[in-house]
Amino acid sequence: MPNASAVPVLTFVFPCLNEEKTLPVCIQAVRDALDSTGQPYEIVVADNGSTDRSRELAAELGARVVPVTERGYGAALRGGITAAQAELVAFADADGSYRLEDLPQLLAEAQATGADMVIASRLNGEIEPGAMPPLHRYLGTPVLTFLINLLFRGHLSDCNSGFRLLRREAFATWDIRATGMEFASELLIKALKHRARIVEVRSGLRPDLRDRPPHLRTWRDGMRHLLFILSERPELFEWTGIVLFVLAAVLQIVAMQVGIRPVFGMRIFGHHTQALLIPVGCVGAQLYVFSCHLYATGGSDSRPCALTRRILGLDEAIVLLVLLGLGAIGALGLGWTVWRWRANDFSYLNLLDVLLPLVHLLCALGFLAVGLLGVHILKKAARQQ
Repeated sequence: MPNASAVPVLTFVFPCLNEEKTLPVCIQAVRDALDSTGQPYEIVVADNGSTDRSRELAAELGARVVPVTERGYGAALRGGITAAQAELVAFADADGSYRLEDLPQLLAEAQATGADMVIASRLNGEIEPGAMPPLHRYLGTPVLTFLINLLFRGHLSDCNSGFRLLRREAFATWDIRATGMEFASELLIKALKHRARIVEVRSGLRPDLRDRPPHLRTWRDGMRHLLFILSERPELFEWTGIVLFVLAAVLQIVAMQVGIRPVFGMRIFGHHTQALLIPVGCVGAQLYVFSCHLYATGGSDSRPCALTRRILGLDEAIVLLVLLGLGAIGALGLGWTVWRWRANDFSYLNLLDVLLPLVHLLCALGFLAVGLLGVHILKKAARQQ
């Protein structure tokens, strides 16, 4: 049993929403694991609005119940971690699926290495039959882990493990904001950005003990994880967009100047090439605008390049003038085409050499200008909040 008079070395947090069936089992598992260490600890149940007997059972079993009114998995954990009395805080789901007997190993690793975060890796341990859906085990978690490792220079095996231990002092500097399941990804990404020391220990997973569907929604929460991961690297979209936009424009100019040329046995730079370059340029414009939206919302601490900083600082009137100018160019191009067509007695005209570059210009710059106008509207709305 924890020594109530001693300052706890570890606080264990359970996020809770109607877990009366499994919560007592999990609390007892934490007690059994930590009693063997002889170190003082406390158990906190961060209740997220349970309507069953979860809170009463937790209090009867000696846990400290912390009500968290803001809904969501991440919100519950943030509330529990903030209320912790110990510097070291561990947490896991209260569904009976995690190997809580591995908790002393996480604690010993943190104390021995001074790690800011210790993760119980399920994928490096034993996953019992039926414990993890194949979609999560072989696709979802490996792909998200790969992206985090690639984009943020991590060396992780299981980004979605919900069984972790961290230092509260370090956690306070990471500015974690997520309220939903993407809390797991944000915690890792912010820790990696702050160059925190992260270590993993082998653990595993069991089938959970609940008699109801889990709170996790595979596709919804998976997409939230993915979008958050990508939103923390706006420069990826920024530079990809710039490269595609500029490359398509350059190749369009080359096609106008040189005409069809054989390259590696293929005939390129004709009308088909010019037509295909239009969506490439538009995609580049859209990706670049998306990066500007990410920078404008201020959710990432990444710094835009000099060009993007200048564009984000443009007055809305200039962006509007660009749109009006493009509209005028489009109207003139349409009028000139109709005039040529009428002069030819409305018979066949071969104007693709002129019209394709013109459509490329109008579409790519139009996408860019409309998107940037939206960015400025977003910035103005954010300032008024």
